[in-house]
Amino acid sequence: MGVTILCAGMAVLDEIFRVDQPALHAKTQARDFMPAIGGCAANAAVAIARLGGTARLAAVLGGPPDADEVGDRILAGLAREGVAAPGIVRVAGVTSTLSAILVDAAGSRTIVTHCDERLFGVAIDDPEALVAGVDAVLADNWLPDLVVPICAAARRRGIPVVLDGDGPMGETDPLVTLATHLVFSAEGLRATTRSDDLAAGLERIGAQTQAFLAVTDGANDILWREGGALRRLPVFAVDAIDTLAAGDVFHGAFVLALAEGRGELDALRFAAATAAIKCTRFGGGAGAPNRSEVEALLAAR
Repeated sequence: MGVTILCAGMAVLDEIFRVDQPALHAKTQARDFMPAIGGCAANAAVAIARLGGTARLAAVLGGPPDADEVGDRILAGLAREGVAAPGIVRVAGVTSTLSAILVDAAGSRTIVTHCDERLFGVAIDDPEALVAGVDAVLADNWLPDLVVPICAAARRRGIPVVLDGDGPMGETDPLVTLATHLVFSAEGLRATTRSDDLAAGLERIGAQTQAFLAVTDGANDILWREGGALRRLPVFAVDAIDTLAAGDVFHGAFVLALAEGRGELDALRFAAATAAIKCTRFGGGAGAPNRSEVEALLAAR
């Protein structure tokens, strides 16, 4: 029987343009365009569904239905991917979060996001009911009022809580102590610890939590801590054309592998393979692979 993962946090509509080189103060012709589901939690949920897991999403959108086209498109896209959305809160009179994204020839991206501040400060009425029947929770740290009660309810149930440290937060943030597994992006860890030294940053966070700790750093090795020692895991070398949502896809694959019973190192490797394949495809989270593609890459390497 498959596992069920609840993803909690950001859901965005991405309008993605592929360009040779973004130009300031000038018109630029896009070579490709794709609208796609975006946001850390939503991208992770899509990745989980494609990998064969059952994905549920908790997020805050504008509303009400039929009055917020952006939110309606996000929900329709999630439904097409087979992602259930039992934890959606819609805020009347607000437009859901929207991003315009330029992906250049090297696969790097420039992101402009509009996120109404009224989407923050919103919580789920019954987090206990939301986590009932799920095998693990994955949360990003952009909407703490939404995700902290969900993570707390998950810990009370004794299930894994994976935190995507994508954005800055305090070293003693409640999410740091609620997480059983905390995987930062390099940018998120640097912003949180105010240090460019990723190894030292992990050590500082390790003084605040008993959680499993790791940090991803693009094409560089994944760093992770085991028994106080720093370990390195090389990632899969690929010709990247679009790195957008690679971290989100990584986190989705990581939590799925954990929930399926893999150890942390195997889960990191599975996640690294999933993210590597995503980077070879244009379209942000829409480039997430299926299970057979990931297993083929792991077998080949």
